[in-house]
Amino acid sequence: MRFELDDDQALLRSSTRELLEKEAALADTRAVMEEVPEGFDKNMYAQLGELGYMNVLLSEEDGGLGPIAFAVIMAEMGRVAFPGPFLEWVTAIRALSECPDTSAKEWLAKASQGDTLVSFALAEDVHNADPAESQVAFEGGRVRGTKVFVPFGEHAQALLVSTAQGLALVARPGTGWNSTPLETLDHAQRFVRIEFDDEGTLIAEGEKAASVLDNARRLGALGASAAMFGLMERSIENSVQYTTEREAFGKPIGSFQALQHRAADMLLKSESTRSAAFRAAWAEENGEEDADYLISVAKAWAGPAGRYVGGQSIQLHGGVGYTWEYDPHIYLKRIKTLEQFHGSNRWHIQNALRQSPIL
Repeated sequence: MRFELDDDQALLRSSTRELLEKEAALADTRAVMEEVPEGFDKNMYAQLGELGYMNVLLSEEDGGLGPIAFAVIMAEMGRVAFPGPFLEWVTAIRALSECPDTSAKEWLAKASQGDTLVSFALAEDVHNADPAESQVAFEGGRVRGTKVFVPFGEHAQALLVSTAQGLALVARPGTGWNSTPLETLDHAQRFVRIEFDDEGTLIAEGEKAASVLDNARRLGALGASAAMFGLMERSIENSVQYTTEREAFGKPIGSFQALQHRAADMLLKSESTRSAAFRAAWAEENGEEDADYLISVAKAWAGPAGRYVGGQSIQLHGGVGYTWEYDPHIYLKRIKTLEQFHGSNRWHIQNALRQSPIL
């Protein structure tokens, strides 16, 4: 299908790009990624809250903009390798909005401001972060058990914890979480293991909890796909710029046909990801029955495509492509991280096959 952004969505893209390139350019945020314990700039997130970005996934009546706008924003954040838990934060805000409990509404108001981080604690297997039945228990008003790969969990003010009884909201204890940092490939990401034995509130049970978590999983995968498209797009731009400036045998290396073929293959992967991600966003926004299928198709495609583009970007940069000072490794590491979370390639392939209209 042919897909173009409407005037409002195109304006959102240009204004978001201008904001991020001015306030969160990679040259400026690298120090935040490497040196700030939280891994992100709190002031920048507060600014995003003031501008309404944190509410993008809410209903239109509550200030939301819809899944297509969400994909636009995530793509622009991918372009600058934007650090921090924006994806988890906005999907947590959406989850809170779907829960009828009073405490959920109170935390929703706080999280929407951009200065109160609410994240998810879902995975329990350190070898597999894919959706699975939870063994963590909610009993007697307390959450007990261990979660792994909790994104930015050490610095969250509250966590949405999947339990065998439903979805629990756990506020940060006064003494902090009993957490252990986990090693990451991407130095801009922060994951921790948290051992829970804390007071909590069950904000959704049964089918309601399953629906809330399924929506969060689906929207997280959509956002990750769009972000990987942005990472690919910028990787190609950086590579083309470098090969235009770098000379060998008295000519720019970008004039060599073999490298042009590589760039063309990279562009094909990137544009295919754009088509898949925004087709899925359109289906989600319009309530299409195949939205879940299309999102899984986009996520399953974006990971391998992104690895190819990121790897080729390093190759086109030659020897300096492997060095810390240059940017290609940052884009590749972010792609590889997003590929494994919000449903791995294998999980989304299996999910798409279960729903495939041709099988």
